[in-house]
Amino acid sequence: MADEKGFTLWFTGLSGAGKTTISRIVEQELRARGSKVEVLDGDVVRENLSKGLGFSKEDRDTNIRRIAFVADLLSRNGVPVITAAISPYREIRDEARQLMGDRFIEVFVKASVEVCAERDVKGLYEKAFKGEIKEFTGVSDPYEPPLDPDLTLDTEHDSADEDAAQVLSLLEERQLIPAAQPA
Repeated sequence: MADEKGFTLWFTGLSGAGKTTISRIVEQELRARGSKVEVLDGDVVRENLSKGLGFSKEDRDTNIRRIAFVADLLSRNGVPVITAAISPYREIRDEARQLMGDRFIEVFVKASVEVCAERDVKGLYEKAFKGEIKEFTGVSDPYEPPLDPDLTLDTEHDSADEDAAQVLSLLEERQLIPAAQPA
């Protein structure tokens, strides 16, 4: 789409809350509608853009600032961006919002630590509960939920498809994407 509007969908939530799953569904739908969307997944960014960073607060802040910098570059040039990173600290998310202004859409992917631990296929929560992983968000390190997100998705009660539909509906309401065409 030549007239595409840039924005950043900033998915935040605990590990295992559903950020990546929902963002993939949204990405697929945006691509099906002709969008040139870019995805900045926390794990992928950490491997490529933030390699060598640890999980101290300072390193996490640096990682999130890097994601925000790239998201800002892309979105201000008309590219829709999806970020899916825990981004546990409110202050840094607020920095990202300030950087991008009305192009920043904060989506809180809400799920309890207990539910996220049940979903955890990598066994990270189990290791964190045993103290084998230090600085694990939601267990031994804080997660600061957004105070006023643009959208809250309750993944304990809604399916990933239902949550993705809410995101797409918000984008349509804000006229950032065209409405879906009936099949």
